Amino acid sequence: MRREVSEQDLAKKYKANDMVRADCNGCEGCSACCQGMGESVILDPMDIARLASGLGISQAQLLQSALELHVSDGVILPNMKMAGEEEKCCFLNEEGRCRVHAIRPGVCRLFPLGRIYEEGGFSYFLQHQECPKPVKSKVKIIKWIDTPGLKQYESYILRWHELLEAVRELLEKSEDEQLARDINSYLLQNFYLKEYPASDFYAEFEVRRESFQKLLKVLSAGQK
Repeated sequence: MRREVSEQDLAKKYKANDMVRADCNGCEGCSACCQGMGESVILDPMDIARLASGLGISQAQLLQSALELHVSDGVILPNMKMAGEEEKCCFLNEEGRCRVHAIRPGVCRLFPLGRIYEEGGFSYFLQHQECPKPVKSKVKIIKWIDTPGLKQYESYILRWHELLEAVRELLEKSEDEQLARDINSYLLQNFYLKEYPASDFYAEFEVRRESFQKLLKVLSAGQK
């Protein structure tokens, strides 16, 4: 999701092996970062596959029960559903603890860090005003994100970002509403609703990405 970032936040950029003051040490009973987030907790395909598998349900069932669909920068994507007057994440328990912490989405793993994409890659940055805890401990980013095979995961995140940017670029050039509906439908069906094999998510994602990339090139050529 595109957003404005303050100069203070971008004053220092980090890589996966850097240390950063991001660890709230669990902040017993806080869960402020799991409430009132609106539509900002957007899920990527791996999030969907990991959550559905961990919960023992289909990806379609997950979309129907715990997620919502909203337009993000022109593209329809799923985000975590907030519930009740306090707009709490639907996976918070009564003690304010995450019921899916081991399989939580990438945005949750990253917070309060963000990513800035530049020069064919990305860096991490600390969102200083996002977490209310005044003093946080230093932690290595690779440990904080807590995802096995981080290099492979980062490569996937970059490819997913580039694919979404290609979709947005095409939709911004075109005024064809039916084309926009068809592309968004294809994206949801092939990357979020179609099940991924448990054996190798990355390999299957790459097959789907390459196929969609070719389709986008054909559609983009037709817009010229």
